[in-house]
Amino acid sequence: MPSRISRQTHGSRSELALPREHPNRQKVEDSMRALLKRCSVGAVAAAVLLLAGCSQSTNSPANGESGAAKSPAAPAQLVTAKTAFAPMYKAAIAWSGDVQLMHITPKDVPGFKNEAGKAAMWEATFASPSLHKLRVYTYAITSVLPEIHKGAAAGLPRPWAGHTRDSMPIDLALFSVDSDAAYQAASTDAAAWLAKNPGKALSSLEIGSTYKFQAPVWYVQWGDNKSGYVALVDATSGKVYKNR
Repeated sequence: MPSRISRQTHGSRSELALPREHPNRQKVEDSMRALLKRCSVGAVAAAVLLLAGCSQSTNSPANGESGAAKSPAAPAQLVTAKTAFAPMYKAAIAWSGDVQLMHITPKDVPGFKNEAGKAAMWEATFASPSLHKLRVYTYAITSVLPEIHKGAAAGLPRPWAGHTRDSMPIDLALFSVDSDAAYQAASTDAAAWLAKNPGKALSSLEIGSTYKFQAPVWYVQWGDNKSGYVALVDATSGKVYKNR
């Protein structure tokens, strides 16, 4: 016998068809409405979960970065003369291939205190025999605008008359003793004087070359020329030549 329950299709919609006089018609229709309602709620819930997942993925830190705040950068550290010399020499030799080092000395930078042969900024003078000019370069561990720039910086070239007996080029092959080692050697030599003159600050620390010595020397001075102490440290051996 053909079933009394049949499915009728209208376009894209299907609905359950029962004879109007069927005793369970109302119950079946109520069940179908409840089923459709549950399906609709389930579809909405699935959509909400999908959107939540997309949102969570979109808001996740990119490239595996954590949400934790980055630690602050470490403060800039004082450097020795030879550390500062390398970038200055690189810049100078790009200016003129025959540059010669004449002097290196530390300079002050606001917010930093030079100590123990290390400084926040160094100044080097280079001369070019072919150009008959000299040029002052600086190397700083930080920028203090407008005058101090981090890294190597060059001043304007100036006329240069050439070497003199008291100002000769530094032989880089003999520049072995760095500024911190020279300061330590000079401090040891001046220990007794410094103990008697605790208020005298370091007033000069410079490497240069003269006809008096076979190697470049570090000139280290505390106080002034009238009431100070000077030590000359061989930049090759570290020996203290002279003191007063």
